[in-house]
Amino acid sequence: MAKLIDGKSLAETIRAKDRETVAEMAANNGGFQPHLVVVQVGAREDSSVYVKMKGQAAVKTGIKFTHHNLDATISQSELVALVNSLNEDHTVHGIIVQLPLPAGIDEKAVNEAMDYRKDVDGFHSLNIGLLAKRDHEPMFEPCTPKGCIELLKHAGVQLSGKRAVVVGRSNIVGMPVAHMLQAENATVTVCHSRTQNLEEIVATADVLIAAIGSPNMIKGSWLKPGVVVIDVGTNAVPDATKKAGIRWVGDVDFESASSVASAITPVPGGVGPMTVAMLIHNTVVSAARFLKGYQRPVEYLKLNLKTPVPSDIDIAMAQTPKPVKVLAEELGLLSSELEMYGPVKAKVSLKSLERLQHRQDGNYVVITGITPTPLGEGKSTTCIGLVQALGAHLKKTAFACVRQPSQGPTFGIKGGAAGGGYSQVIPMDEFNLHLTGDIHAVTAANNLLAAAIDARMFHEATTHNDETLFGRLVPAKKGVRKFSDIMLRRLAKLGIDKTDPDSLTLEEKRRFARLDIDRDTITWQRVMDTNDRFLRKINVGLGPQEKGHTRETGFDIAVASEVMAVLALTTDLRDMRERLGRMVVASSTSGEPVTADDIGIGGALTVLMKDAIKPNLMQTLEGTPVFVHAGPFANIAHGNSSIIADRIALKLAGSTAEDLEGGYVVTEAGFGADIGMEKFFNIKCRTSGLIPNAVVLVATVKALKMHGGGPEVVAGKPISDVYFQENIELLEKGCANLAKHVQNACKFGVRVIVAVNKFSTDTAAELETVRKAALAAGAFDAVVSDHWALGGAGAIDLANAVTKACADSKKEGGKSFKYLYDLEKPIAEKIEIITKEMYGADGIELSEAAKKKIEVYTAQGFGNLPICMAKTHLSLSHDPKLKGVPTGFTVPIRDIRASVGAGFLYPLLGEMQTMPGLPTRPCFYDVDIDPETGRVFGLF
Repeated sequence: MAKLIDGKSLAETIRAKDRETVAEMAANNGGFQPHLVVVQVGAREDSSVYVKMKGQAAVKTGIKFTHHNLDATISQSELVALVNSLNEDHTVHGIIVQLPLPAGIDEKAVNEAMDYRKDVDGFHSLNIGLLAKRDHEPMFEPCTPKGCIELLKHAGVQLSGKRAVVVGRSNIVGMPVAHMLQAENATVTVCHSRTQNLEEIVATADVLIAAIGSPNMIKGSWLKPGVVVIDVGTNAVPDATKKAGIRWVGDVDFESASSVASAITPVPGGVGPMTVAMLIHNTVVSAARFLKGYQRPVEYLKLNLKTPVPSDIDIAMAQTPKPVKVLAEELGLLSSELEMYGPVKAKVSLKSLERLQHRQDGNYVVITGITPTPLGEGKSTTCIGLVQALGAHLKKTAFACVRQPSQGPTFGIKGGAAGGGYSQVIPMDEFNLHLTGDIHAVTAANNLLAAAIDARMFHEATTHNDETLFGRLVPAKKGVRKFSDIMLRRLAKLGIDKTDPDSLTLEEKRRFARLDIDRDTITWQRVMDTNDRFLRKINVGLGPQEKGHTRETGFDIAVASEVMAVLALTTDLRDMRERLGRMVVASSTSGEPVTADDIGIGGALTVLMKDAIKPNLMQTLEGTPVFVHAGPFANIAHGNSSIIADRIALKLAGSTAEDLEGGYVVTEAGFGADIGMEKFFNIKCRTSGLIPNAVVLVATVKALKMHGGGPEVVAGKPISDVYFQENIELLEKGCANLAKHVQNACKFGVRVIVAVNKFSTDTAAELETVRKAALAAGAFDAVVSDHWALGGAGAIDLANAVTKACADSKKEGGKSFKYLYDLEKPIAEKIEIITKEMYGADGIELSEAAKKKIEVYTAQGFGNLPICMAKTHLSLSHDPKLKGVPTGFTVPIRDIRASVGAGFLYPLLGEMQTMPGLPTRPCFYDVDIDPETGRVFGLF
């Protein structure tokens, strides 16, 4: 008698292993749970039985199970829409559309609509196609055929070289199992109902798979002695002895076959249990792939290095970027998480952050610099060169996270800001211009609020009756008054616990309707993304219809708007809504802060910013990823790119079971370490909760010579020959500035790597002098980097130093990291701590205006906000003329202002210019376009 191949027992063994795997997934990934969804159309009894079996098996394995039971009248388009929504739902790992579907619905079209990566039934044409190709593996093998192969392996059958006969050619069993047998090196013959001499062919089989759907068709007399039989058939035949009046039999006559075969599956209890077990197993496999991430192999771009190094725009235009869709697939982003803006740039949905929340963050590195010359020292170039080295040369996942440049400096005096030389973001023309319109969204939101402020003051001033003003704010529609949601927020703030407008008393209506803005306290100005000095001060309300309600105001550049600072510091859409709503634009005549939500505009501002909140994905010259997002000023604001971009990048570069080290996210802080880095730690890290692993401090020989007493460096004017000749004495004096910045960074408990940005005129002795000075000051490492001329290859030593520092940091788990001050300290004390610890000042001197602001902000409840110092970037002190490491000075605090929505107070240490002007010879003289090719030139 043949040995019984017990599918029920094997299925339970497989389920037990899958239960262990699911438990491990949950334990290692914050309670993560695989999720199987079955879509059933109609109420066929047999389909309902099968769905119930699948659901029970899923629950027993620890898998979340969802059953969508749809009415049989559903349209095909509605069904496909549901499938598409499941495709995009990152919490779903397996999708099954239970067959058969009602007449009128194309089963093939519905099946093809499914994401093949969630097709746990294995019926998608891509999975079937890959199954049929040699040396290719589908994402999933169909469950019943997969169960057949597992049964054969469990029975100890060696398939290689054996003759296998498959009776039945269905897409569900016959054809797929034939391909799988061939993959095991069996010689396969597929038979069907029209096959001639079927009995003779079956008699040649060492292995027989019967799946033709004909009860007891294959007799024992047909079989070769010792054959192994897998009977897939499940056929109901009449049997009066059974309670149901039927019994189940296979396609093989079990009694006669058992006396010939060496092994055989029973019906039921053979293949049936394995089908469900394989379905559950495929779901577990799908969930495991989800945890690992779907990534295509990375292809980096080669550089065609030239000497001398061409202009930045010529280098950028000579490189062809990868399609951003390919870049996204290399990172493991899903197509549903990508919003294309042409072929080479895209926005990334915040849904990706939700999908990847189970992953451990990658390594977090901030780029900063010494006190720069007006020309800058190459922080952006170093940032890009470092990620090119980490990615294209060390083969790590490495992101650069940088700010979007303003068009003001681009067309003004600075030019483009995409890096430089062979370390750039591309396409650099799109990077430096409109990109995806984020700055324009900031401009629109800011100016809508500015218009709302003036309009509200005008209407309050010209509507003397409180009842009339209230009625205009809350008009009756079809005879019914109703508060909008944002009005209910204001009522709650006022302590008015009413929702019916008609129930308010006249006094309550007055308090609700009149903001009583004190025009002398208005801090909100209009903005535009252009350098225009003649808009710094303007008068508004000069038209006759404004009835003499004029006031003096002005324009800031768009990146100086608090809306931009909010964008950079927000953590999600809900948080952005709250931050925009609580932006304070003025005080009332009674001294109360007036917010955007008081004016009723917080929701509208958020709508204007709903797309801008998504980071922009671009790439470097060597094809490594870059997030370009937000661009707040680095003096009155915190000068860092967005928290959201950093968070998504850290998850995409996160560590996995296969890569415990994880990737690297390199983000840049504006200006020198005394400004951008200090604000990165004390403001950005407080908000994000992220702890950096390392600081890269960029230094140049040129700047250090300036700090040693070299001639003044002025943008737009020739540089002294002193900076192109070796002068070790001058350099050594200037290294005091470098040492101070290294020591400042170390105060936060973070490892510091000094990157000496090499210029062609630097000598070996000068570079070594800087390196030794950095190490003596306490740097973790100091390396010379030549990424401007060589791209990532010139920053490999820097990349290796960064990986070592991050590994060292991870060992201690970030325990040494600390902030410079406690938020609970008084405002003046927090300011003084920064000036003493970061700048080396003896103390501070508060103006009367600053003292008054401290009293106001403390009384208004803003005293526990962090401090964002508005100071010159050209000196450690408040005076741009004081180079090196000034001592014996007191920092004057001229005024203090509040960015309550962004979440900081900013003391003014001097006259802060928030609207730059154009120079005599702006950069726009060089910018033009080739009308034949559309190529931009002259940006930098």
